Amino acid sequence: MAALSLLEALASVPDPRSPQGRIHPLPAILALTVLAMLRGCRGPVAIAQFGRDYGPPLAHALGFRRGLTPAASCLSELYRRLDAVAFEAALARWIRSRPQPAAVAPEPNGTDPEPMALDGKTLRGSRDGTLPGQHLVAAYAPLVEAVLVQVRVDAKTNEHKAALELLGLLPVRGRLVTGDALFCQRDLCQQIIDQGGDYLFFVKDNQPNLQVDIAAGFGFEAAAQSVAAAFSPGRLAACPAHGPAGANDREGARSS
Repeated sequence: MAALSLLEALASVPDPRSPQGRIHPLPAILALTVLAMLRGCRGPVAIAQFGRDYGPPLAHALGFRRGLTPAASCLSELYRRLDAVAFEAALARWIRSRPQPAAVAPEPNGTDPEPMALDGKTLRGSRDGTLPGQHLVAAYAPLVEAVLVQVRVDAKTNEHKAALELLGLLPVRGRLVTGDALFCQRDLCQQIIDQGGDYLFFVKDNQPNLQVDIAAGFGFEAAAQSVAAAFSPGRLAACPAHGPAGANDREGARSS
C-alpha cells in the first residue's frame, strides 16, 4: 500500500453537513481534530483553542481556506453527526500505509513478524449514572504506536467474540498477535492461523485445565523428539546391541 497523507485518508469520510453554508472543509476539520488529540486535547473546546493557538500558518497547512479554524460550537455539532466508524476506518488506512520500522531481532528466515496487540478497555468518562461505560476491543500496533481498529463490546457479547469480529477487519498475515489470558480461545487462535498469522497469548493460574493441555502438548513433542533421536541412523550405528556401523545384524557362527 502506498503511503497516504493524513488529509488524503480523511478525504474518504462522508460529510454529514448540508452542502449549503459549508465554511470549513471536512478533511481540514478532521485533521485538526487528530493533531489536537495527539497533543492531548480531549474535547471541542480544547481542540478549538488548539487551532487558535497555532493560528493561520497551521490553518492554511491543513486546508482551511480562510486561515481560520472552527469554533467549539461548530466542532461539537459536527462530532455529533459524524460517522465515527468511517472516521476510524480512514485513520486505520492512514496508519497501515505508514512505513513500518524494522523489528529489533529478525527471524531466522529473514522476515520480521509485525506485532499486533489485542486489548479490551472501557472508555474513560463513558459511564453515565447507572448506565455502564462503553467497552471496546482494540488492535494496537506497537511499531507505529497507534490503534489500527477497534470494535464495541455490547451487552449481548464479550471480548472474545468482539476480537473475532475485529480480526475479520484486519490483515493478519505476517503479524504476531499478542494478548492476555482472556483471548486464549480455540476458535480465536485458529482464525489467526487460518489468516496466516501467529499468536502469543498468556495463560494464568485460573486456567488450570489449559495449563495441563499446554504442558501435555509440549511434553509429547519432547518425547517424540527423544524417540526420533534414539532411532536416528547415527545412534543406531553406535548402539552396542547392533555392533559397529556396517556390521551384520545376524548372530555370528559359534565354534563347535
